[in-house]
Amino acid sequence: MRSGWPVRALLVAMSCLAQLAPSRAGAAPVEVRFLEGVTRGFLVLRSPTGQTVAQGDLIQTAHPDRVDSQMVFRFKDGSLYDERVTFSQRHVFSLLSYRLIEKGPSFPESMDVFFERNSGGYRVTSMEKGREKTSSGTLDLPPDVYNGMIAMVLRNLPTRRAETVHFVAFTPTPRVIQLELEPAGDQKLQLGEQEAHATRFAVTPKLGMLLSLAARVLGKRPSSYECVIWMKDVPAFIRCDGPLRLNGPVYRFELINFR
Repeated sequence: MRSGWPVRALLVAMSCLAQLAPSRAGAAPVEVRFLEGVTRGFLVLRSPTGQTVAQGDLIQTAHPDRVDSQMVFRFKDGSLYDERVTFSQRHVFSLLSYRLIEKGPSFPESMDVFFERNSGGYRVTSMEKGREKTSSGTLDLPPDVYNGMIAMVLRNLPTRRAETVHFVAFTPTPRVIQLELEPAGDQKLQLGEQEAHATRFAVTPKLGMLLSLAARVLGKRPSSYECVIWMKDVPAFIRCDGPLRLNGPVYRFELINFR
């Protein structure tokens, strides 16, 4: 009887992941406090020991009806992380479309994913056991889905305010989950010869008890991460620490220091 438990647990977990979704109650888009415009940033991705693993670019262009943003990391091992977001910013931030490409040695499960708000349609192309698999369908997207926009959302939160938004996680099957954004204390910064303080935010997936159990059994639980944002006057991104993919290694994302 005991030997059958792992199989039954796996079946229960798969059923939970397929059927359960977090509550949409209270889902509301984040208000625009600072309009996004044309931006060009040079990024670096570091390991926990401080080694540079990838160089990155953030390219953002603003149009009357939308903003197009792309963040690309090119790894030393030849891997590619390419994330593209189109959103509107009329009073509130609204994600219009999203695409993510992950491929190369740093991503054991290569993926090319896309979804858009108007139709709710999604497409996932992934590699499973060396074979390409493509799936598509529709998603029920709450108004506060913010893939690729979390740092921007944090910059627009009032000081010391917590918020809960949504995120589409790909396993590779898409799952809409909640993200809790919560201030977690101050972070000392050294600005030249002066000491300053920024705000640390904990970004935590909220799956619920049953979905957490299912994710734990399948090894697909999204990881938490931390972002540091300068919140005084005009907010600014400082860094984020977290994985690029489910169960992936933790990296530090930050701006390149030019010398």
